[in-house]
Amino acid sequence: MRSDAHARVRYLRQTIDALFPGSGGYRPYTLLPHPALPRRLAPRRWWHAALGPRLMLPVEDSIESHLGEVLGARVRAVLHARPARRANRKPVLEVRDGRGLLAYAKIGDTPRARELVQAEAAALAALADRPLKTVMPPTVLHHGSWRGLEVLVLSPLPARSGKVPERLLVEAVKEIAGDGEPYAWHGDLTPWNIAPSADGRLLVWDWERYGTGVPYGFDALHHLFHRCLRRMDPATAARACLARAPRTMAEFGLSAHEARRAALHYLITLADRHAADGHEPLGPTGRWLTPLVDYEESLV
Repeated sequence: MRSDAHARVRYLRQTIDALFPGSGGYRPYTLLPHPALPRRLAPRRWWHAALGPRLMLPVEDSIESHLGEVLGARVRAVLHARPARRANRKPVLEVRDGRGLLAYAKIGDTPRARELVQAEAAALAALADRPLKTVMPPTVLHHGSWRGLEVLVLSPLPARSGKVPERLLVEAVKEIAGDGEPYAWHGDLTPWNIAPSADGRLLVWDWERYGTGVPYGFDALHHLFHRCLRRMDPATAARACLARAPRTMAEFGLSAHEARRAALHYLITLADRHAADGHEPLGPTGRWLTPLVDYEESLV
């Protein structure tokens, strides 16, 4: 825990240096919820006095001033820094004006993060040309570069709390996949990347893993597996994903055998993604995946 906290603090301070590199127009900010384990950098408010010391940062020629120019408004930004060890880590900013939340900005600050930001921009551009009825993705407000960093500014989605109806999820997976070849998938359709909208559609964000050429219904398997991971260890979740695949994939016209084979294909695809990222969030594949693949060798 201590090493994770140190890594988070070090990464956040490096991020602050990159996003606030100027030398003028200083304003106070606060590291929240605590300077020793910060998750956000927010404009200083009077009630922050009990939470930690003020941090004076230059806003002239900063990412905050750049976002104000891009959006044509006077804005303040709240910086969210992801855990330093995440393969897809990148700074994310809430951009606010006097009326409230105006946009989200994703910053590609490493080669891998730049690739992911560019991929999400391309995915959302492609989706903007499709007549979507069930899925509501964010709108790209700006995509460009600033001081060598990739900057993607997105409209906020009107998310609200509530369980996503199973039928809505199925229809969303089908709409994302499309009607022709190749079939597409969101690539990270987890419970925390979706929410129901007031008008009955599914709000879906984080499109950086969008891709094509996968079996029909792959997003449903990804959602199933990550629901299992919420209450199971990775090896047990992988077995549960395989066992529950026939019921999940029946919605997409797959037989029980086809569904189990698709589930194994999905789990191997996910492991390959982690390997390409140089990150093992589920632990070594020899623990959570290889035994299952060996046991179900006839399906591969």
